Amino acid sequence: MIARNVVVSGRVQGVGFRWSTRARALALGVAGRVRNLPNGKVEAHIEGSVAAVDEMMSWLRSGPAGASVTGFEESPASLEGITGFAISG
Repeated sequence: MIARNVVVSGRVQGVGFRWSTRARALALGVAGRVRNLPNGKVEAHIEGSVAAVDEMMSWLRSGPAGASVTGFEESPASLEGITGFAISG
């Protein structure tokens, strides 16, 4: 099990990015959370198997249809033992 934090920038708010992220996370079996930031970016914390988290990171680099990701900052994170996937902010 691994965890990653990511901040995505570009046209990522107002395009269903958080809801699509949650749907993709649940399909991949990863846990975590996603939220809009006041600066127009989206921040996510993802936990799961190496393969599932890697696949989620790959998806987040482009996001859903309608999004335009121009920046992607990924960093290792501590496992928090999260279950499910929450949307906030």
